[in-house]
Amino acid sequence: MTYGLDTTFLIQLEVAGAPGHRFAVAWLQQVIQQQARLALAAQVLTEFIHVASDPARFERALSVSAAVERAQAWWSAQEVTPVHPTDAAVSVFLDWIRKYRLGRKRLLDTMLAATYFAQGVTDIVTTNARDYSIFGVFRVHSPASRA
Repeated sequence: MTYGLDTTFLIQLEVAGAPGHRFAVAWLQQVIQQQARLALAAQVLTEFIHVASDPARFERALSVSAAVERAQAWWSAQEVTPVHPTDAAVSVFLDWIRKYRLGRKRLLDTMLAATYFAQGVTDIVTTNARDYSIFGVFRVHSPASRA
């Protein structure tokens, strides 16, 4: 099985003070023991660096340098398959925006969902299940809701 990672999960995992941190760590350990694959879209890393290094969001935010180091570690991790938007992903993205009448605040999450879907990834790890459930094609995993 391959799990597509959302930024919210990486934040949970990498920022010690983030809500659900220990659940994310436990979930990842379990998935690695099961030898599952993790898919990581390039655009997740951009948002991760932006959010993880924001001291207005976290008392113990990462420095930009530390966030970049963590992003690099994720991108090159043995368990991770890097994925990129393709022409097929852009077509799915545009179709979903029209079909579900999504506004501008849904653009980034919809492009991420389309990127994973076009790569055959149908399991998403996130704390924002509603961002993906609208499409009806994903199984959503939320480590924060499980011990």
